[in-house]
Amino acid sequence: MAARPTRTLERFGLDRLATPIGIALLVTDAEGALRALDWEDYEHRMRELLRLHYGVVDLSDQPAPTRMRTALSNYFEGDLGQLSGIVWRIAGTSFQQKVWTALAKIPAGTTMSYGALAARIDMPKAIRAVGHANGSNPISVVLPCHRLIGADGSLVKYGGGLERKRWLLRHEGVEV
Repeated sequence: MAARPTRTLERFGLDRLATPIGIALLVTDAEGALRALDWEDYEHRMRELLRLHYGVVDLSDQPAPTRMRTALSNYFEGDLGQLSGIVWRIAGTSFQQKVWTALAKIPAGTTMSYGALAARIDMPKAIRAVGHANGSNPISVVLPCHRLIGADGSLVKYGGGLERKRWLLRHEGVEV
């Protein structure tokens, strides 16, 4: 039996950014790409997602690129188009990456049901799988998992808490 390849130690920088809905944790790689964005009060979950996606991860305090911090700050100040300029890189299964890439294409100010996203990626029966992939999204806000809602229009699940999801949607002009 062949030995399973071992993952190498991943080294990422960790920065913090004050936002109107809490302290955002920004995890970046050596090239300045965003690898994770989560909330300070959910740091444990973020670290677990990083472990699942990358294996052993070493996070050291390091400022995120100025362009990224500025884009995020501008987004939170109302310039909703700023998120598209953030360079991100993710690890995950091919299905997860397909879902996450599709998330990035949902425009600010709009929502979509899990079923509609499943149909968009040509897997209309994969509604639950889309939900699981959405819940494993390591890059909150930039890959806008908050824009997914229930088929009946209800707010369902958000890793950063439903109050943050509600705030983000209202910030983008969606009445919830």
